[in-house]
Amino acid sequence: MKNIKVMSKKTSDFLRMATKNKPCKNLTYGKISKSGRNNRGIITSRHRGGTHKRIYREIDLRREKSNVIGRVASVEYDPNRNAHICLINYKDGEKRYILHPKGLNIGDTIMSGPDASISTGNALPLTKMPLGTIIHNVELKPGRGGQLVRAAGTIAKIIAKEGKLATLRLPSTEIRLLPRNCLASIGRVGNTDINNKGFEKAGSKRWLGKRPKVRGSAMNPVDHPHGGGEGRTSIGRKKPLTPWGHITLGKSNQQKRCVNPLILRRRKES
Repeated sequence: MKNIKVMSKKTSDFLRMATKNKPCKNLTYGKISKSGRNNRGIITSRHRGGTHKRIYREIDLRREKSNVIGRVASVEYDPNRNAHICLINYKDGEKRYILHPKGLNIGDTIMSGPDASISTGNALPLTKMPLGTIIHNVELKPGRGGQLVRAAGTIAKIIAKEGKLATLRLPSTEIRLLPRNCLASIGRVGNTDINNKGFEKAGSKRWLGKRPKVRGSAMNPVDHPHGGGEGRTSIGRKKPLTPWGHITLGKSNQQKRCVNPLILRRRKES
């Protein structure tokens, strides 16, 4: 009798979140992996490369299709982000991908514009939303498209409005001001359980394009300041160093911040 691989309940829950539809061909194009190289082919970001081949899905982050009702056709997996995406069929026949908000199901309708209702998936200017509204996909400048709060499970909250500005609390605990005519989508980004998913094996990291890291003390002296010695030896320096000889592990490398008057309270440093 052949061994039957039993899928755990946690794994089956993750697969049940998104449909297994192929992506819409008109909304996809190829994506070349850079593997941490610059335009001259030199490695500028170490430990990258070998990722699985991906097709990029074009996401409508501007939500500029105003006052046109769209219906959710499918909820799909996107390899380019940790959030799911959903395919929207608009009444005029056009199709677009948007970030999938939690609670938006297949068959539900959405709309964007100042006249849209306060319901999950709709996109409105901040000036049209009441205080305490949970939002995502927030614009920094009107018309530029959503740049903030796009990761899986994240939310921002409107806490005040005054004059031409609105005050938001971001997922990083940062509190900042934004123009009130910036667009944002209502609701929490879906796929909230993504952080509960384990990697299970080393190959899962390699699929994401993350290559192995080697300790400096395990290298030769020619490769790292910590390298060399007989057996397991200490660093042998007054202070730990990077591979390029700069002081690390304790020394602050934080650059001087520019003063941004729109940021009322900066995020907590880890």
